[in-house]
Amino acid sequence: MHAEPTTFRDTPCIHLHAEGASALVALHGAHVLSWIPADGREHLFLSDRAIFDGQAAIRGGIPLIFPQFGERGSLRKHGFARTAPWTFHDIEDDAALFELADDGTRFPGWPHPFRAHLRVHLTATQLSVALEIENTGEHAFAFTATLHTYLRVDDIAQAAVEGLQGCDFEDSANGGTLHREHNYELVFEGEVDRIYNDVVAPLTLIDGNDTLAIEQDGFGDVVTWNPGEQLAARIGDLAPGDHRHFVCVEAAQVVQPVVLAPGDTWAGMQRLG
Repeated sequence: MHAEPTTFRDTPCIHLHAEGASALVALHGAHVLSWIPADGREHLFLSDRAIFDGQAAIRGGIPLIFPQFGERGSLRKHGFARTAPWTFHDIEDDAALFELADDGTRFPGWPHPFRAHLRVHLTATQLSVALEIENTGEHAFAFTATLHTYLRVDDIAQAAVEGLQGCDFEDSANGGTLHREHNYELVFEGEVDRIYNDVVAPLTLIDGNDTLAIEQDGFGDVVTWNPGEQLAARIGDLAPGDHRHFVCVEAAQVVQPVVLAPGDTWAGMQRLG
């Protein structure tokens, strides 16, 4: 795999190439914007109205959520990692290595020293994204995290996720009520916003006649999201009809926050393809 610096919408990025596949990663948030396997098909959704100003979160791709998922804490929604400037180091162990580090003074409301790494690995048919968090301070801290992956689909009406049957979930679109998934396929009719916990089986995204395998390691939960037509109409960085062309399937650690002791490292990975 090799990497080259580039820009996309005036945003510094790293363009990755391997075995006929490519990925584009913005340094803003270490945000994976594009993944095109060797078959030439884009598998990530990126909104044409996404904001690239170096400050706002980018709508689409793979936003990196750390150290707080949603509003489950005192920080701003989804924390600060997705809007912070990251550093690209190099290709290490055949993966592109990005880093965000802090001595506990950089981010308001987060007094904990840490070092975060994002590793992006490509083959002809797969994309692997791994998040590593190291506690470099003297006191333990707790965090939640997700890889907020927007997967492109041709038509949401023909899309489904398989592999969640039997899992308990929190229905965030309906007041956070608790349920168990009894259906073999999760389909997307209207707003879907669910946190599935203790997900161990691989998942499959059905996109009409196409399928995409989704695996994870280290992350215990899966978040599924599509805003549906009504909520999407109120989201300024989505164009009309955009909700019909993506499904978010997020590798997540939300239900049980990670408590990281001084000197310890946590890692979680999502593999697509």
